Amino acid sequence: MIAIEAFLVFLSAAFVLAVTPGAGILYVLTRSLKGGRAEGYMSSFGTALGGLFHVFAAALGVSALLAASALAFAFVKYMGAAYLLYLGVKAVLESRKPLTVAQLEPQPLKRVFWQGVTVEVLNPKTALFFLAFIPQFINLEGNVFLQFALLGSLSVTLNTCADLIVASLAGPIGKTLQQRPRLQRIQRVATGCGLIALGAYVALSGD
Repeated sequence: MIAIEAFLVFLSAAFVLAVTPGAGILYVLTRSLKGGRAEGYMSSFGTALGGLFHVFAAALGVSALLAASALAFAFVKYMGAAYLLYLGVKAVLESRKPLTVAQLEPQPLKRVFWQGVTVEVLNPKTALFFLAFIPQFINLEGNVFLQFALLGSLSVTLNTCADLIVASLAGPIGKTLQQRPRLQRIQRVATGCGLIALGAYVALSGD
């Protein structure tokens, strides 16, 4: 199965990415500020279900790809490394761009949940990220589908935990994001550098 060293690297990277303000956290934050904690929680659970959809869809695709050609799987890994490098550079270059909280009207909780599912399922960046990130930690000698599903589910769980914390502390977090732009820049630069380092490590270390 997954080597312990690779798993620890994955866990560290997934944790840092989970707590970094991004589209998902901002969506939950917006819902929480406008509709209260209940809407924030339902949005979190909705995006979690949408994330799991991408995880299992990608796991099936990667498993089929490996069954067809180990060379094709290696190509996916290197393209994934390039995508991680791109995301890292993009995060650093856009670190001074302010994070904005959109204006959303309160909605029934059932609708909020399904909106969260829809937003995540229809987000191509989520699928691309899982395809770029998770294959770097898979042991080809083990069951690829189970490894991908395990790592992907763990990543979604970490993201959801961060979202639930944001929903619980929406007021203070919203003020911090708006009043401390320097903290935002430092965090985004650090995350970008981490993605660059991960992408470079994968590209240089080979299989």
